[in-house]
Amino acid sequence: MNIDKVVPDAATAVADIGDGASIAVGGFGLCGNPMDLIRALLDHGSTGLSVVSNNCGVDDWGLGLLLAHGRLAKMTSSYVGENKEFERQFLAGELEVELTPQGTLAEKLRAGGSGIAAFFTQTGVGTQVAEGGLPRRYDGDGGVAVSSSAKEVRDFRGIQYVLEEAITCDFALVHARRGDRAGNLQFHASARNFNPLAAMAGAICVAEVEELVEVGDIPPDEVHLPGVFVRRVVAVGTDTPKRIERRTVQEG
Repeated sequence: MNIDKVVPDAATAVADIGDGASIAVGGFGLCGNPMDLIRALLDHGSTGLSVVSNNCGVDDWGLGLLLAHGRLAKMTSSYVGENKEFERQFLAGELEVELTPQGTLAEKLRAGGSGIAAFFTQTGVGTQVAEGGLPRRYDGDGGVAVSSSAKEVRDFRGIQYVLEEAITCDFALVHARRGDRAGNLQFHASARNFNPLAAMAGAICVAEVEELVEVGDIPPDEVHLPGVFVRRVVAVGTDTPKRIERRTVQEG
């Protein structure tokens, strides 16, 4: 049976993402951000979105575009230090933020995509990650309106572990270097860090690919994410700039 998951453009790919949707978004820093899908979602106009991603881009790139237009209601991330508007919205009480250790966030997404409800990890034991009290939303006057709850901690072989629940989302938006018509994807370098995991966690995964190829053109051993996790594929080419968060150079 021939399964063709290709859609004509990014606007079509995100057309059913409505207000209040939860979305897992790939990317590591600004590497591997699904920029064409993010811009299409911005144009689509959905608001009140709950987004799970390693970070929230910068003020004018990545998820920072949606943030700047007030489209995000909640952000679940591990790192948010490069976005001034993110800081402003969080402290002003306009944005709920669930900070999660990076490895834990990766495993929460992988577990969600694998049908695992929760898992135990040592990360966060003895901190507010496990004990609760991390600010998730401020009241705009310097007080905390919503804080994180305590999590179950259990002893295994004399070592304490904290219980972390898996993450699943309504949608996933990811960027891949290559993809075929059946949705099999290949990622480039560190873009592979979070894109496959985000894809797994979304009930409907939309993948933008720089190069669209026919089924069988990607050798099986080079498929980084099988098409069973992907619902839609859109070819976007290589014209979108690839940016970095901060350029550091040495005087020579």
